[in-house]
Amino acid sequence: QEPLVESGGGLVQAGGSLRLSCTASGRPFSSYTMGWFRQAPGKEREFVAGIRRTDGGTYYGESVKGRFTISRDNAKKTVSLQMNMLKPEDTAVYYCAANLGSGVVDQRVYDYWGQGTQVTVSS
Repeated sequence: QEPLVESGGGLVQAGGSLRLSCTASGRPFSSYTMGWFRQAPGKEREFVAGIRRTDGGTYYGESVKGRFTISRDNAKKTVSLQMNMLKPEDTAVYYCAANLGSGVVDQRVYDYWGQGTQVTVSS
């Protein structure tokens, strides 16, 4: 099991910003494609952003494009999600995930998941 620990969630007003971080341990972090997913109450978990292990390519869900930025620091074994211009509809539990392949969007390819961190955006 690859431990993934998220941090940085909290309560913020609409229009504000938060930065989520996810730290991994175990095998070299550069081996993993990393992703962020979220799940709002009563909804299915959805893809938010991902960064590929091979070329560092980044991918975003349509609803967050232009507002969220994913980045990684392999030396620190950390992937971050900078969230700007937050909206109430961004309220959800955010999960960090890791997989050893190159798939990014499909949550079924992810091997490891964090426990999640709550993000609440008030209107």
